[in-house]
Amino acid sequence: MMTNGPSATIGEILEVNLERPRDRVSLQSDPGYIRCREAILEFLYKKFAKEDE
Repeated sequence: MMTNGPSATIGEILEVNLERPRDRVSLQSDPGYIRCREAILEFLYKKFAKEDE
C-alpha cells in the first residue's frame, strides 16, 4: 500500500491470500477478505490520512 503525495513510497505490504477466481459476493463474509479490508481501511484512514491544513 502506498503513502500519500507526489513522493509516495511503499507504506506497508499486505499479503493477500484469497483464492482465485474470486466471487465478489461470497467474499463479503470471508474472514480473510474482512481482515484485508480492515487493514486497508486502517492504513488509509488512520496511518496515512492527510491532515486538514
